[in-house]
Amino acid sequence: MSTGNGMNVGIFVFDEAEELDVAGPFEVLSAWAEHSALKPHVSTFSWDGGGVRLAKGLRLLPDRSADDVGPLHLLVYPGGWGTRSLLADRVHLEWLRAMRAQTPVIASVCTGSLVLAAAGLLSGRPATTHWEHYDELAEIDPSIVVDTEARFVDDGDVVTSAGVSAGIDMALHLVARLESDDVARAVRRGIQYDPDPPV
Repeated sequence: MSTGNGMNVGIFVFDEAEELDVAGPFEVLSAWAEHSALKPHVSTFSWDGGGVRLAKGLRLLPDRSADDVGPLHLLVYPGGWGTRSLLADRVHLEWLRAMRAQTPVIASVCTGSLVLAAAGLLSGRPATTHWEHYDELAEIDPSIVVDTEARFVDDGDVVTSAGVSAGIDMALHLVARLESDDVARAVRRGIQYDPDPPV
């Protein structure tokens, strides 16, 4: 899956995307680059290349636009309130279908899976989303097999994760899948991700 120039990972960002949906996978996948023989290059991109304001107010200036992102090995698609307008954006859904055709793995976090569903990318497949949106995912496409137990669902070329922090688990899984368990463990140690919630 890698090329001579390394593996290209793109994280799509948009207004009112959930902060941790973006930053969690970005942290994991960027840390992966420090440990990896595959030399993944992780970048962020917005539709037009302009800055975005995430759901809780964090402002982010992406590296490039959707037109300039180039071929990707992995596309990470976050969730958040901003998915509402994207769900109904025919041009965006057509772009997403085109990306699916040329991208080996598309991975959604949280309600990002709703947009993948609206684009028809999850038809007849197992998938998950934030627990508050299981019914909505099923309404968008009743053929989706909604997994209400998993933190993430790997269905090969499409991977979906549950809400917010589950994107970190999914990203670590992708590191293990695309390279090795040992490298994924090194990344996990490096970012000191060892959940034991205090409440």
